[in-house]
Amino acid sequence: MEPPVVGMAGGGQLARMTQQAAIALGVSLRVLAGAPDDSAAKVVPDVRVGDDRSRDDLLAFAKGCDVVTFDHEHVPGPHIVALEESGLPCRPGSAALAHAQDKLVMRERLSGLGVPCPAYAHVPPSDPEAFLEAFAAEHGRPLVLKATRGGYDGKGVWIVDGPDGQAERLLAEGVDLMVEQYVPFRRELAALVARSPYGQGAAYPVVETVQEGGICTEVIAPAPGLSDDLAAEAQSLALRVADELDVVGLLAVELFETETGLLVNELAMRPHNSGHWTIDGARTSQFEQHLRAVLDLPLGSTEPTAPYTVMANVLGGDDPDVYSRYIHVMAHDPAVKVHMYGKESRPGRKIGHVTALGADLDGVRERARHAADYLRWGTAMGEKVKREQK
Repeated sequence: MEPPVVGMAGGGQLARMTQQAAIALGVSLRVLAGAPDDSAAKVVPDVRVGDDRSRDDLLAFAKGCDVVTFDHEHVPGPHIVALEESGLPCRPGSAALAHAQDKLVMRERLSGLGVPCPAYAHVPPSDPEAFLEAFAAEHGRPLVLKATRGGYDGKGVWIVDGPDGQAERLLAEGVDLMVEQYVPFRRELAALVARSPYGQGAAYPVVETVQEGGICTEVIAPAPGLSDDLAAEAQSLALRVADELDVVGLLAVELFETETGLLVNELAMRPHNSGHWTIDGARTSQFEQHLRAVLDLPLGSTEPTAPYTVMANVLGGDDPDVYSRYIHVMAHDPAVKVHMYGKESRPGRKIGHVTALGADLDGVRERARHAADYLRWGTAMGEKVKREQK
């Protein structure tokens, strides 16, 4: 029996890291990349260059694949339907993926299932400011405006404190909008689960995610101080959502922890930034787990390999020469693991991540932060000082 071919639409860092898992499993990964120098295109032998938003490019890419999956949510739904109608399994399928592609669709479905979510509404094109005023009168200010489709890393989200014409300007630009109640949360959590076509599910430890400027900068696994009951509730909720939406593959459920319980913020149906820690910190990485799930193989153990794992994203700084700073980072802490994405370094762009493991949470966090800060700035002090000033 020939090893299966998994096609992944999108050539970013998620596809790049999936290739490492595919090598270990002995399966073939084919990537549809937008350009020959995309992150995954640099390391995956079977690369097809094309536009994953083009129906023709997608259908041509999928020929010879046994299953198709995605490293982002932006492939148009009708194109995924066309793949399914051709007889090719898409995992997750178009019906499930619609809930990660359209925030309004997601809110309506989850609310119908009784899943706790912030109050929300679709913003009408006529007299949106009056509509938002009425929404604010009921739910308070500030308000959270969201583009229903296409947002990521804080893009497509606007905090509105008062009537300022923002909604009218966005609607005039063709942005479909929804509004949500602002949630005064304690912290942000993420529950990462996997589900196979057979129906097997697996849940990773619930993690805490730290956001700065809309970008995840740090993930702590497991979330410190989270009660066993609340952790089990988050895992059960994520597994239930995966089952109800018929998700195949990974599902990341981003959560707000509030004084009264958990609220669902976002969904992602693919490997996720909140799960990068699993490469070094779990028996089965999220990338191997995703491949196992979409191939309908038995799922792997999610057991942690250390009491705590901290993942810190490496963001681009002013000096793009990151490699020259490896000497300090590796000599300073040989146990820290560095994962770079082969992407051009630009200020604020995610270009890699580091992980540190251990039993002393404060020490593990400091080690991960030191490495990420040094790779970005050439010094461990710049970001540390900024954090201490907040």
